[in-house]
Amino acid sequence: MIRRPMAVALVHHPIRDRRGDTVTASVTNLDLHDIARTARTYGVDRFYLVTPVAEQRVLVERILEHWHTGHGASYNPHRGEALDLVEPVSTLDEALARWQQRTGDDPLPVLTGAARTDGITFARCRALVQQHPLLLVFGTGWGLADEVFERGWTVLEPVSGAGDYNHLPVRAAAAIILDRLFAGEQR
Repeated sequence: MIRRPMAVALVHHPIRDRRGDTVTASVTNLDLHDIARTARTYGVDRFYLVTPVAEQRVLVERILEHWHTGHGASYNPHRGEALDLVEPVSTLDEALARWQQRTGDDPLPVLTGAARTDGITFARCRALVQQHPLLLVFGTGWGLADEVFERGWTVLEPVSGAGDYNHLPVRAAAAIILDRLFAGEQR
């Protein structure tokens, strides 16, 4: 399957907390590393880490520097290779603009959410990847805020497990979704 370029975005604002309020979540080292490694494994071209908090973007840059030029670069070069995908940005709109700059084409944002019932199937999303450069958007906390979904962008069906419990960590959801979209390419 030939596909267009694809990026992922991990949004830290605007997201929901457990009460449903719109909040900003903190960047976590585990999400940064694990999603970058998963993205690299499945051939994703870029990973936008979205946070409006300048200090959090500086933290991400320091982590990246450690794995690119610091001790981490010689300790585990594979980690640095995965982290080459990461680009911290302030907003989701900035991620879209940068992705458009990189691809030279209008990207199609595809939103994810465990509680959504209005999403396209994984098969339909696989078809879209052949037609458009995609930006697959994940939310931290309790998921993307309603205002993101109100933009009218495409929504992907949720990952469903074995029962009615559905609250995966975002890094696990990203891995499962990328596998469902691209596992056939790896075989």
